[in-house]
Amino acid sequence: MAEARSRLLGAASDREAIAEVRSGIPALSSRVAHEFVAVIAEIKRSSPSRGVINSGIDSATRAKQYETGGASALSVLTEPDRFGGSDDDLMRVMQATTLPVLRKDFHVTALQLEHAARLGASAALVIVRSVSPSKLRELAAAGRELDLEIVFEVRDERELERALESGARVVGVNNRNLETLEIDRDTVSRIVPLVPADCVAIAESGYSSPEAIKDAAAAGADAVLVGSYLSASRDPVAAVKGIASVPRRPRRD
Repeated sequence: MAEARSRLLGAASDREAIAEVRSGIPALSSRVAHEFVAVIAEIKRSSPSRGVINSGIDSATRAKQYETGGASALSVLTEPDRFGGSDDDLMRVMQATTLPVLRKDFHVTALQLEHAARLGASAALVIVRSVSPSKLRELAAAGRELDLEIVFEVRDERELERALESGARVVGVNNRNLETLEIDRDTVSRIVPLVPADCVAIAESGYSSPEAIKDAAAAGADAVLVGSYLSASRDPVAAVKGIASVPRRPRRD
């Protein structure tokens, strides 16, 4: 696993090779399994649902602020057209902080996962509904080979079943319907309790207050991914501190 990542990094360009390599599975999973619901703080400039959020955000500065505020991990949007991100954002974040970093992009091929590994990401997002069952197994195997944590994003019971059949260790449950862009927080309340206790369950979309995160905690979420609220904040340190102390409630098998 680690050898495969080392070979890839050894073959990478000078630009990519400067990224600090962080072991995927220990880095992400261990940071979100503790006393409080872990905050995975996201950096994004825009989104299809919100439009422009913070066009002038400096990714390295924001990463440091999130870390100071108590974030357990970071998520970086690298997709340029809809989210205003880039690989440079991820590289700068990697240099600015020691936190594990999720590359948030539309990964649908093993080559894209290899690229995420070259950049030094700890984890990469795979949206389960966007790939076939056979492709999902291929991506899961590639993640294991690269020691790159795959965050399997799901929205319903069948997608969760597919993720678990592929060996998922980290499951992101998205409240947002990606077709309509509407948010229904009952999605997390319904699906997270079904995630096995030995997996990490991440609640995604629609979280901007301790009260909302308490709902995710009640469902058994280990972590919450917060994007627009934190990216738009004028005081990112205080914003993270304000949502980073919700007690976690472990799930039972």
